[in-house]
This record gives sequence, structure tokens and C-alpha cells, in this order.
Amino acid sequence: GNLSFLDICYTTSSVPLILDSFLTPRKTISFSACAVQMFLSFAMGATECVLLSVMAFDRYVAICNPLRYPVAMSTATSVPMAVSSWVAGSVTATVQTSLAMRLPFCGDNIIDHFTCEILAVLKLACADISVNVISMGVANVIFLGVPVLFISFSYVFIIATILRIPSAEGRRKAFSTCSAHLTVVVIFYGTILFMYGKPKSKDPLGADKQDLADKLISLFYGVVTPML
Repeated sequence: GNLSFLDICYTTSSVPLILDSFLTPRKTISFSACAVQMFLSFAMGATECVLLSVMAFDRYVAICNPLRYPVAMSTATSVPMAVSSWVAGSVTATVQTSLAMRLPFCGDNIIDHFTCEILAVLKLACADISVNVISMGVANVIFLGVPVLFISFSYVFIIATILRIPSAEGRRKAFSTCSAHLTVVVIFYGTILFMYGKPKSKDPLGADKQDLADKLISLFYGVVTPML
């Protein structure tokens, strides 16, 4: 339920504007609206990173310790886990957006992207963005690196448990409970890691190709994953 609501918020904050940008060349957006869109996009993305790792733990308990599931994942446990996902995503989005929006911007202020994506906006800054780069790096470790490791370890135990189930029908049923989650994890984290974890090209031609790839990837994790 949390993931569904999050994806509705995620797509509502970006997809209509993306469609509008296709229909209206050189679409303009106010500074405050850009900040709001950046915050919502970052908050939803960071929250989903944490939420998917929490869901991996849910799958781990359901398959590896099914008899303890009602106790381990009771309302008293699951609600704080869900709330902490939203709080963590909102806090990091507030920090990243505040750091980005306090920068001075110069030139024609044309954002080479479909939305006010933070990496595209930072390219327009006329000041040193080393603080932004460091804070983004820390956020990458917390919201990408740690959840990926947590999910990976969870699925190692899940797969080991499934392989020990004697019947083929039992293995199929057990795997079907986590196949949808695993599909979304691979697509979401794969595209996010490629976009925010890869080194930036210093060659102008390579940078242009990278910008195009970033825009297509943002459509993938911002539209395809929520649709799934």
C-alpha cells in the first residue's frame, strides 16, 4: 500500500510535466516550482529505496521464518518501518534541495532535462558545488549502497530457503511471493545506480551522450517502474 501510494505521488509530480514538455517546446518553470518538483522527486526516490529494502525484510521473514511472521511483522513493527522510510526520504530531499537551491545560477538557465532533476540543475550553478557533490555521495551510500546490500543478503537467505523446499510446487509458490518485488528492485536500483553511481564523462561528446542516457534512464525509473 505504501509503495503504491508512493508511486502515485512520484508519477503525479513529474509525468504530467514531462508530457507537457513534449507538447510545448522551451517550456518554462518558476524557481519555486522547480524546487518543489526537485524535492518531491528526490523524496519519492529516496523513500522508495528504503521502502524496497523494508519489503525485502518482509519477504525474508515470510519465507524463512513463516511461523514467526505474525509477530515479527505485526502492526507495531511494520508501521514504524514504513513511517521511517517516509521520514528518511523527506529529510534527505530537504537537505539536497536546500543545498541546490541556495546556489547562484547564471546564463540562460535552460535545464537539459524533462524535469527539474537535481543533477541537471547543478550543471547550471555558477559557484563551487563540492558541498553538493559530497552530500550527494553520502546520500548515495545511505540510500543506494546500504539498501542494495541489505536486499542482496535477504535474497541470499530467501533463495537458499526456497531451494530447500522439497516439492516443485512449493518452490514455485514461495518464489512467486517475491518475484514482483525482485523485478522492481532490479529495474529500479539498476537504473538509479547507473544514473547516480557512474563516473561523469569529461569528454564533451561523451557528456552529450551521457546527458541523453540520463534523460532516458530517468523516464525508465520514473515511469516504467511505477507502472509495473
